[in-house]
Amino acid sequence: MATVTMYSTGVCPYCVQAERLLKSKGVTTIEKIRVDLAPEQRDVMIAKTGRRTVPQIYIGDTHVGGFDDLSALDRAGGLDPLLAA
Repeated sequence: MATVTMYSTGVCPYCVQAERLLKSKGVTTIEKIRVDLAPEQRDVMIAKTGRRTVPQIYIGDTHVGGFDDLSALDRAGGLDPLLAA
């Protein structure tokens, strides 16, 4: 299974939903980067993704985007193959 990395905060409901969806797909480990606890990581996230909001999710080296993007990818049938890579 591919490595999943998620930029998040402790109070983000979309982060919780993203984690729930990923776990329902069999993901057991998500590397969480808490931008509320390490503000310098928010700058890294913005530089990498061009986005300011959390969650920002990577599956392997692929930037999926936020929860809405993750959910749309799942509905389109693209999430399972990406996780399996």
